[in-house]
Amino acid sequence: MPELSFDRNFDPAYGALVALAPGVRRMTAPNPSPFTFHGTNTYVVGRGAVAVIDPGPDDERHIAALLAALEGERVAAILVTHSHRDHSPGARRLAAATGAPVHAEGPHRAARPASAEEPATDAGGDLAFRPDVRLADGALVEGEGYALEAVATPGHAANHLAFALAGTPLLFSGDHVMAWATTVIAPPDGAMADYMASLDRLAARPETAYLPGHGGPVTDAPAFVRALKAHRKIRERAILERIRQGDRTVAAIVAAIYRDTPAALHGAAGLSVFAHLEDLVGRGLIGAPEGLRLDGQFVPA
Repeated sequence: MPELSFDRNFDPAYGALVALAPGVRRMTAPNPSPFTFHGTNTYVVGRGAVAVIDPGPDDERHIAALLAALEGERVAAILVTHSHRDHSPGARRLAAATGAPVHAEGPHRAARPASAEEPATDAGGDLAFRPDVRLADGALVEGEGYALEAVATPGHAANHLAFALAGTPLLFSGDHVMAWATTVIAPPDGAMADYMASLDRLAARPETAYLPGHGGPVTDAPAFVRALKAHRKIRERAILERIRQGDRTVAAIVAAIYRDTPAALHGAAGLSVFAHLEDLVGRGLIGAPEGLRLDGQFVPA
């Protein structure tokens, strides 16, 4: 079974454009947190007339630093992997400053409708986000010396896209695959079934190195994706076993299987457990007599 190990070595170099590969540069936004690591990575593709991927949060300083670093060049296109507030609001500032069109899958939406009783888990959603150009799976955004292919990767967010850089082994993976940590899946905003299917989709692609939305590169992407999937399957089996042993709530399951995780991260762990439970209910492996609720009851099928 592939072993999953994380790489947390990363220098954000705030305010600087860091060269990563021919025609690829990165600037990290100064929005560090337990969920964003050192901050959101903004990528610049091309030279002269460039594409910018994920301008980041609504941070005037970050956009100003990006424009200053690109003095003498022109932003021709803005691409957004997904509409969470650490990735997409900066697109509005950058578009206003440059006139470049914003490309993305579409406005923010949930993976499924939320029930009236269900606590909201989409507080990170950028509900005002509206791209100028909507990208279907396989669509190309082309510029001087580059072509970026949109790869539909729902799971973390329903409108999540990755972008493959044609003619290279590189894929901009957004928050779907990251080297520093596993991805948070928070229903109804995201969906575990979609996330797992998107992992399979990436595993079948030829790219070997990913540039994620947070942290450093994923250098052996195929092996890392296999390890991520194995990790999720192990977690799924552990959750099923806790249900069989009598645990009935997300909180009880988190207390049992995340004993060694800092308490400050138990909220995120609970969302991950809930995502697995939702998937298991959908596959008929467990039941949810009160409906799909973060604070609901879950029972053996």
